[in-house]
Amino acid sequence: MNKESTDPAPWHEDAANFLKAELARAGIGYDGLCQKLKAIGIEESYKGVANKINRGSFSFAFFLQCMKAIGRHEIHI
Repeated sequence: MNKESTDPAPWHEDAANFLKAELARAGIGYDGLCQKLKAIGIEESYKGVANKINRGSFSFAFFLQCMKAIGRHEIHI
């Protein structure tokens, strides 16, 4: 994939895949993520989480919330 393109679609796809991989490594699905987000004070519906992740256009703040919720303190890009 050509990352120098101005088309954001490949970047969104990478973002979605990266977050999905982190969830898989943690053994957590979208429902579990919703519960873990709720535990840190973030209210998200299953549908909202699934849409954000599948779309891949979530904010970096949402990504950080997810990483905190699943206990990931380091990521390697």
